[in-house]
Amino acid sequence: MSRFRKIALVAVAAVVLGGAGLAALSQAPADPGQDKGQDKSEGEGAGAAGADAPVPVALAPVARQDVPVYLIAQGTVQARNSVTVNPQIGGVRLVELHFKEGQEVKRGDLLAQLDPRNAQAGFDEATAKLRQDQAALATARSNYLRSSDAHYRQYVSKLDLDTQRNAVAQAEALVAADEAAIHNARVQLDYTRVLAPIDGIAGIRGVDPGNVVTTSTNLVTITQVRPIYVSFNLPEQNLDSVYRATQAGAPLEVEALDRVDAHTVAAGGSLDVIDNAVDPATGTFKLRSLFGNDPRALWPGQFVNVRLKLRTVAGGLVIPAQALQRSPDGDYVYLLQPDQTVKMQPVKVAGEVGDSQVMIGAGLREGGRVVVEGQFRLKPGSKVKPVAATATVALATPTTSAPSVSAPATGASAAPASAAR
Repeated sequence: MSRFRKIALVAVAAVVLGGAGLAALSQAPADPGQDKGQDKSEGEGAGAAGADAPVPVALAPVARQDVPVYLIAQGTVQARNSVTVNPQIGGVRLVELHFKEGQEVKRGDLLAQLDPRNAQAGFDEATAKLRQDQAALATARSNYLRSSDAHYRQYVSKLDLDTQRNAVAQAEALVAADEAAIHNARVQLDYTRVLAPIDGIAGIRGVDPGNVVTTSTNLVTITQVRPIYVSFNLPEQNLDSVYRATQAGAPLEVEALDRVDAHTVAAGGSLDVIDNAVDPATGTFKLRSLFGNDPRALWPGQFVNVRLKLRTVAGGLVIPAQALQRSPDGDYVYLLQPDQTVKMQPVKVAGEVGDSQVMIGAGLREGGRVVVEGQFRLKPGSKVKPVAATATVALATPTTSAPSVSAPATGASAAPASAAR
């Protein structure tokens, strides 16, 4: 290629590259900072619009209801009566058992039969001795009556008459002793039939038929389960409120609850007795309740939670527990205002109502509406938009039914002074 041709090609390439550069520069913005400022202003506008948008929240009304006040404690089921059945005669063979283990027995039912032959022989012997002495008594009385007759008295000395009189008295004493011996023999014979001393449930037998038993042999233990006791302890600070409640006249109602899921195991119980002293070691006092236990839902030795009804608060203010918020300054709720904003309203909790509600002692009025969902996005003065609550909160919303107040205290579970007094 000639030198001239090379120079021409280089010139053409330079012209092409220069044109491309000018085209690129013509499409670039005149001021790079202008676009950045425009984007920033657009973002600030969107953020301001989001801050002014109402916050979606779920609301629940402040309802007024009659609320029972309960004290909660851990309790132990105890048999009303428990009897260990032992033979009342010893050295005899157990012939037969007349009960099944775990069977319900009634007072007077035959539980066991002991070998009756020795006792029967003793009874027969005492009966024969009675007949012998009764014959001797009849002879003595006949002799005395004959000697006392007016036709024979002149032939009988006074000494013989006194002797015959004393013989009659002696024979009468022997007959009386024989009658007592017969009674004792009959009792011993009756002891060969072991009867149930109380109504209850027969436990596992302690001996098998064929064994020789003594008076210390445990045949079976019978436990009365209907009615049945449930004993529990409460802190001493609740003593005054419980005692005052018992003075109202009607017995206090008691329920036994399962310790796992708190469902009612037995209802219809009543407070039976308050112990006469406070235990200084634990600072608690003991109470005992009585349950009919029909059907047999409670068993001796079982652990349950006890719910003692102290009184009923007429017209208590109730809100869902989800509405309550905690802070270092105390409890509060977000209360809806007429302008659709919310206010941080301090409240005083009087006690827990079941598992999902609380009773308010001060800070709210009936008819107010509190936030139960969406509080984490709120601050005082935030605008809100009511939305439907979730199923959990909807179930906790106060209704016209009467929930219960139960709030634990130190020691055994119990309602605090604000709820119990």
